[in-house]
Amino acid sequence: MFALLAVAVVVLLTLLIGLRGVAAMRTTSDFLVASRQVSPLVNAAAVSGEYLSAASFLGVAGLMLSNGVGALWYPVGFTAGYVAMLVLVAAPMRRSGALTVPDFAEARFASPELRRLAAVVVLIIGGLYLVPQFRTAGLVLSVVSGTPYWVGVVIAGTAVSVTLALGGMRAATYVQAFQFCLKLLLFVIPAVWLVLQVGPAVRHEALHPVQFTHFAEDTPVTFRVAVDLDVTEPVTARDAEGRPVPLPPGAHEIEAGRTLTFPAGAAVPEIDGMDVPGGPDWRRPLLDLENAGHPLLGTWAVLVATMFGTMGLPHVIVRFHTSPDGRAARRAAAITVLLLGSFYLFPGIYGALGRVLVPQLYLSGVTDSVVVGLPAQVDTGWVGTVFTSLLTGGAFAAFLATSLGLLLVVSGAISHDLTPGGLGQLRWTVLGAAAVVVLLALQAAHLSAGVLVTWGFTVAAATFCPLLVLGIWWPRLTRTGALWGVLVGLTATSGAIGATLFGPQLDGVPAILLAQPAPWAVPLSFATMIAVSLRGKTPTWAETAVLRLHLDEPSRSRTRC
Repeated sequence: MFALLAVAVVVLLTLLIGLRGVAAMRTTSDFLVASRQVSPLVNAAAVSGEYLSAASFLGVAGLMLSNGVGALWYPVGFTAGYVAMLVLVAAPMRRSGALTVPDFAEARFASPELRRLAAVVVLIIGGLYLVPQFRTAGLVLSVVSGTPYWVGVVIAGTAVSVTLALGGMRAATYVQAFQFCLKLLLFVIPAVWLVLQVGPAVRHEALHPVQFTHFAEDTPVTFRVAVDLDVTEPVTARDAEGRPVPLPPGAHEIEAGRTLTFPAGAAVPEIDGMDVPGGPDWRRPLLDLENAGHPLLGTWAVLVATMFGTMGLPHVIVRFHTSPDGRAARRAAAITVLLLGSFYLFPGIYGALGRVLVPQLYLSGVTDSVVVGLPAQVDTGWVGTVFTSLLTGGAFAAFLATSLGLLLVVSGAISHDLTPGGLGQLRWTVLGAAAVVVLLALQAAHLSAGVLVTWGFTVAAATFCPLLVLGIWWPRLTRTGALWGVLVGLTATSGAIGATLFGPQLDGVPAILLAQPAPWAVPLSFATMIAVSLRGKTPTWAETAVLRLHLDEPSRSRTRC
């Protein structure tokens, strides 16, 4: 009940704050870039609120519980990417005068075809990033309140689409800036309380992991998604009605929604592709993707995807277009680095404590719920309930803030770049796009939010990152080179993701490079753009177009004089 109340409060505040943008929304520019009048501090808070998605608020701790300490490289890549964006992209993108990334592509290269291709890329990135937001909203609400999975998905989709349809970017900016402050408080305060409340023994065990091999007490596990368990020792569990469920050694498929209680002293089953919490592989400070046995390559693959992908995320790039000028865009990016760095100090606390207090979540298939599940393990009274509710509210703030920006750029790609229309069409597109994403999220409960979001980063890294970096800094990049580079990057990453989902299971280095293609797809895209451009003829106006991106705008005071 308290968790539902917290969610209701966050949703209501989102709608009320979003109404501030309604009166100022008269044109497409108002809807997409808030008339370019957002101050650096507010913009930085909004960017941070938008960037700290389900993958950050819940996913990093969940990945740490399931994959080990090496998962902490994800926030390193997330934050480091903003440093590169600050240096290479922020100010020039604002000076371009574009409203969207496809806008920039056509303005820089005079190519309607490239604009349409860029709009398709925006839709793919937006889908990969939006679905896990709504998916995790449904799972978290079902874990803390017992509601069906679809309830949280529909609530998130409705709140986001109504807020954005009414107030556009201005509403999204106010909501995201407020929700960043809310998320920071609702993430940091419970973390400090947990560390103080658990006591020295748990703190010592969190810092000195012990492998989770046997259940210390009778432990119920609710399988939110279907999983395959590998039972090494015979065990008799009990179902929700208390009936015995014999599990002989071997593989067992457990269907979604089932609850099994394992007796104290029973051996913990294993899950293929996941490290047992606390084991030697779990403690290794590198990320062994796909359990392929090449942790250094796996770590670099994630870093390449997250660092380069940040520079190509369309919902982040559009934020710089809301700044008054290039200097303001650069200041907003610099402040964002500080805000994100402060937040990412804390996911590791939840992951480490989760390994000690709720290691059984590793079996459930939804380790994303570790953050909201911890307070009840520490305090079964009203205090634990309050902190669970606060974290649930913060998690919903994360879902809503990120979804606002993503839904905005997806709607802009459809109704501004693919089928140009007015303000009314943008509003209806928001509602339609949200409905489609809700339908997709209802089928995606079994997919990891962290993996889906990282794939979104991967597509951005292999398409928009080369397009923006070379388009801003290399005058010789031609429209043909840019078109082929984006197409090659999109084909490579999409094909690898499709093969990972539907193809045969691989081992070793091929498994890593297929599951996370950024290490080869990003250089391939850069090389394609350069090679094709060197074989073509550079337009006479290319140097002027690039120079415009680097010239400082006249100051306002000078303009008024």
